[in-house]
Amino acid sequence: MLERDYQRDLIVEIKHRFPGCIVIKNDPTYIQGFPDLLILHHDKWAALEVKASLTAREQPNQRHYVEQLQNMSFAAFICPENEEEILDALQHAFQPRRATRVPVG
Repeated sequence: MLERDYQRDLIVEIKHRFPGCIVIKNDPTYIQGFPDLLILHHDKWAALEVKASLTAREQPNQRHYVEQLQNMSFAAFICPENEEEILDALQHAFQPRRATRVPVG
C-alpha cells in the first residue's frame, strides 16, 4: 500500500475513534521533517508521522520532531504494522486527567 493511501484510510479511522477531533495534514514543504498529521481532540493534541511500513525510510529531521513533540504531548511513527498499538496509546493519551486532591490542613 502506498503511504498516501494508508494516510487517507488512517485519517478516516482516527475520526471514527475520536469523534469530533480535527485532523490536520501538515505541509511537508513548510518545516522539513515535521510529522504528517496533527490531531486536535478536546484539550489535547498529538502528532503522527505516517509510514507505509515499519521498514520505510525516515526522512531527515523526522525522528527529531517526533521525539521533541513526544516530550510536549504525544507523537509517534505510525504504519499498518503498529497502528493498533499507536492508536491505543493515543486513546490513553487523550483520556481526561483526574484532578489531584490536595490534602487540607
